[in-house]
Amino acid sequence: MKRRLKIRYIILGVLLLLVWMIQWIPALATIYSQKVYPGISYVLSAFSNIFPFAIGDLFIFLSIVGVIVYPIYAKIRKKLSWKKILLNDIEYLLWIYVWFYLAWGLNYSQKNFYQRTGIPYTAYNPEKFRTFVDEYITQLNRSYTPLNNISEDLIRKESVRLYNQLSDSLGVHRPPHANPKVKTMLFTPFISMVGVTGSMGPFFCEFTLNGDLLPINYPATYAHELAHLLGITSEAEANFYAYQVCTRAQATGIRFSGYFSVLAHVLSNARRLLSEEEYTKLFKRIRPEIIELAKQTQAYWAAKYSPIIGDIQNWIYDLYLKGNKIGSGRQNYSEVVGLLISYQESLKDKEKKIEQKN
Repeated sequence: MKRRLKIRYIILGVLLLLVWMIQWIPALATIYSQKVYPGISYVLSAFSNIFPFAIGDLFIFLSIVGVIVYPIYAKIRKKLSWKKILLNDIEYLLWIYVWFYLAWGLNYSQKNFYQRTGIPYTAYNPEKFRTFVDEYITQLNRSYTPLNNISEDLIRKESVRLYNQLSDSLGVHRPPHANPKVKTMLFTPFISMVGVTGSMGPFFCEFTLNGDLLPINYPATYAHELAHLLGITSEAEANFYAYQVCTRAQATGIRFSGYFSVLAHVLSNARRLLSEEEYTKLFKRIRPEIIELAKQTQAYWAAKYSPIIGDIQNWIYDLYLKGNKIGSGRQNYSEVVGLLISYQESLKDKEKKIEQKN
């Protein structure tokens, strides 16, 4: 028994060391994210697809319950010492830690978007932002269409097609399967209370969506969470990929969802970079139907949101992101605008070079 326990501890120690080495050695992080993770995601997502429900959600729930209940059970029924109970709980949490990082979490250590694609970072100023936002609002207004229902199958097919199409040029993996299976979050009412619309289940490489999603939210959220399954850990990058996928879709509803998904981020940046007069003019350019839809969507989610529970979740998630090399924490979501502007500038530079050659 002691020999088996010793072997188990040695294996755990080796895996912990491996995780830490990959986190701190860039070359190993690249090997993991580019060579190892695609295989892991293929196997784990194939396994999770067997189940019609989110097994990752169930696993997390049972783990939390187990860590809380086990000490009571072990003390009363097994008469274990508190030291032994604490060590057992710590060991279990360390196995969870190792599993999380080896299954998906080590993607946090990979190169960022600019390093993967070779697209230079553009430190945008008010002038560049004005150029971007002018074109964005034009496309947003042009893409508008009433979206009362959606075809989940069409969204899946378009997302897979476009991720395959954009994979090489935008530094993102291709979907591991032709028919990725999205799951509905097991605890949707609670999840809506904290304002979460989707999540990546790292333990079994499955992505889940909030069951309360509105038609306007569904396409972009689907593409966002699929990006996480493809190894993208940055929320800003996931927003960027969702935008690129949706706005290239053949279906008008999916395109509109893509443009609409970054509206709040664009407006928050506009408030910060533009004068009050400029912001007002910009705001008035947006179609009234879109403004009304944004208000209705905000009211819909606000009615489900619990400020107390939501603030706790935001604080925990902010710490989680910062602990995984996302220094801006939850503000990372809004950094999608910087990615979009940098990408737009890179396309302009390519066009100029082509013109100069001709």
